[in-house]
Amino acid sequence: MEITQAYQLFFEYLEKTIPLNQTSQEIIRNTFAFRKLKKRQYFLQEGNIAYHTAWIAKGCLRTFTINQNGMEQTMQFSVEGWWATDMFSFLSGEPAAFNIEALEDTSFLILDKIGRDLIFEKIPGFERLMRILIENHLVAHQKRLNAALSLNAEERYLIFLKKYPDIVQRVPQHLVASYLGITPETLSRIRKNLISG
Repeated sequence: MEITQAYQLFFEYLEKTIPLNQTSQEIIRNTFAFRKLKKRQYFLQEGNIAYHTAWIAKGCLRTFTINQNGMEQTMQFSVEGWWATDMFSFLSGEPAAFNIEALEDTSFLILDKIGRDLIFEKIPGFERLMRILIENHLVAHQKRLNAALSLNAEERYLIFLKKYPDIVQRVPQHLVASYLGITPETLSRIRKNLISG
């Protein structure tokens, strides 16, 4: 993906919420930077500081952590039109608790805190968009936590299929299992049961 296409997609994404004039587009072009990652490259590694947040133009990033037993726990998949960062690290300047890696060749736009504050000042609707995104993230996190505590593995998988039908086709099944907090064998069994159903 070329840089001009990435910015055009981003403008289309923003214009669903924020009216953009030529000046606003120029501010965004001067504030966001275009980046690419190859499959398996890292956007962020645990222990480093998240200096940027990323908006995905094409591809897929995975946010994950590694527990005390050395097992990976997938927290989020970020595909086209999604954002990715370690939000705590980005806002606080503390070391990141999460790793973010590319599951596919990925093109994205990045924004640092200074750029974010400039855009908040120059494009008022952008701050409102960020607030909505954070609120949506908190709601999704609460729903996921509630599902983990109250639903069985099959019910969680069915919710995942309904909510992210395109993601389940794009990422390896063992990573879907990691996201659901189950073993790949359990996921395989659930899928067989649903097919034979």
